[in-house]
Amino acid sequence: MKITIHDVAERAGVSIATVSRVINNNYPVKEETRKKIEDAIEELGYVPNEIARSLILKSTSSIGIIIPGITNLFFPTIVEEINRELVDNGFTMSLYITEGEPEMEKIVIDSIVSRNMDGIIAIDPSLENLENGYFPKLSKSIPTIIINAYTDKYDCNFISYDEEVGTREAFQYLLNLGHRKISFIRGDRSLSYDLKENLYRKFIKENGLNYEKVISVGMGNSQEVVEKTSLIYQKHLDSEERETAIFACNDLMAVGVINACNKANIRVPEDMSIIGFDNTLLSSITHPKITTVDLNMKEIGKIAAIELIQMIKEKSTITKKIVYDTKLVIRESCSKRK
Repeated sequence: MKITIHDVAERAGVSIATVSRVINNNYPVKEETRKKIEDAIEELGYVPNEIARSLILKSTSSIGIIIPGITNLFFPTIVEEINRELVDNGFTMSLYITEGEPEMEKIVIDSIVSRNMDGIIAIDPSLENLENGYFPKLSKSIPTIIINAYTDKYDCNFISYDEEVGTREAFQYLLNLGHRKISFIRGDRSLSYDLKENLYRKFIKENGLNYEKVISVGMGNSQEVVEKTSLIYQKHLDSEERETAIFACNDLMAVGVINACNKANIRVPEDMSIIGFDNTLLSSITHPKITTVDLNMKEIGKIAAIELIQMIKEKSTITKKIVYDTKLVIRESCSKRK
């Protein structure tokens, strides 16, 4: 038999309204009465109806997390930290995957809003919905935090990593090793990939390099990205002048390049140096281990959750932009140009 609030009230010898006040903690109740009700709840094993409770409190204590996909370990790593912090503060989360599609993104956000969730964290959302004003508008109606590369272009709350510093450090590292032919591998249009490509082209000009090659592999966070990168890069090897180093926009793409090099009997790092990005678990378990840029993902996830909870509790509309440093993690996939 299902235990109801009526049963709790009867066991404690109080009114239903008094039980409701204790459960929702929205009105003062004498300590002695509160103790009776709490004891009754424990004895009966009563579980409050969360839907009804959310209507009373106008809060669901739930957060919608939006990511393009889960293949790239960058996203699960951040989400784990977000979830840990939310749970510690009495919140739950629902995870939504958009596959990087702007319209899918809008559909899942509509679902989050219709479920009366308290806030949204969007990790690497579509560039289209940033540029068309969708996310800035959304931020005015529901507490929203975006996790992405740093930019001051959009009127949204950003928890960011300074990709410009990390990207430049990676390019400079390759140049210092003697590499003057560096290719750039990226996915479809996104704030992060566009920022890195712009920096790549600037770096080429600033250093007077005469080799410039951008290779796009489509959906950068899809399940097929490693294989697609490998196939596309193999074709590049067959038909073009060969670079001596490669900058890949994430660790998945870097693994795809390593696989292609292995098939073509190109040694990494002796014949080809490769740098990845994100410093996911993948970069430390491949052979060779991948030199990559660390984005401080765990701290970013934790702070994003803390900031969102604060926004919800304070009903804050102040726009914040918090930026974390990056660092180059040097492993085994790069060597001096012979």
